[in-house]
Amino acid sequence: MTSYSIGLNDYLNRLNDAHYNQNGQGVAMLLSFRQSHVMSDHLIIEKPERAVGNIIYAPMDDVVLAHLKVVKGYHQSNVLDMWRAQTTMVAAVARFMTESKEENWMLPMMNTVVLELRLQSISADAESVRVDSTKPGELLEKTADSLMTCFRVCAADTRSGEAESKRWGLLYLVNQFFKIYFKINKLNLCKPMIRAIESLSFKDQYPLSQLITYKYYTGRKAMFDSDFATANTALSFAFQRCHQRSHKNKRRILIYLLPVKMLIGYIPKKSLLLKYNLKEFMDLV
Repeated sequence: MTSYSIGLNDYLNRLNDAHYNQNGQGVAMLLSFRQSHVMSDHLIIEKPERAVGNIIYAPMDDVVLAHLKVVKGYHQSNVLDMWRAQTTMVAAVARFMTESKEENWMLPMMNTVVLELRLQSISADAESVRVDSTKPGELLEKTADSLMTCFRVCAADTRSGEAESKRWGLLYLVNQFFKIYFKINKLNLCKPMIRAIESLSFKDQYPLSQLITYKYYTGRKAMFDSDFATANTALSFAFQRCHQRSHKNKRRILIYLLPVKMLIGYIPKKSLLLKYNLKEFMDLV
């Protein structure tokens, strides 16, 4: 049976197997609204509590029930219902993590759930402004509040050994906060996030992709604070380590890095500006 037509019990058994085997990536995929199982009509039932409870045990059952509500919202094209259910899902994941002592296999699940809440919040915020006359950015702020529950769980895990620590989830979370705070123009809220990362003994051991994102945003923050030396170091790190084929991302970094370089006396080559289609800087060199 394909994921497009997967039955509820089959779906729950697959999820239970991944959970039992502590397969974080497998659980994450089965709880993602960007995977093909969400297209199955068989996952939409009026009261799924009994079916879920027969296969999935607490506290994972609350995570799954919330995801099924996300799937229902997806089928109804209701972005606000999806966002509300995903918010519930993030809270359930935080409870699950709290009860899972001295293990961090579930971090891929957390990463997927918090990423998708942020992604959903963008369209949900626009819809809320349209139908409920809320202020732009209000749902994004509420999303940041929801993500904070997972942040606290990860930050508080100081007793586990380094390899099993949930603090390995902090950088991914902080990058999600950055994307929200920059979007709603509340850069002052980035400061405690930066302190949390900089205090970690293993801060340089995170995956390179996460470090690049972190340096990009901390560089931009330093630029706005007129700390050009820090901005130069952070943005240069992001540019130099960003994959050569990631032309779009390297260009995005240069938009902030080049003004910083110029302020400290560096004049970029025209060949660099042409390569990344940065013609707006041509008159300055």
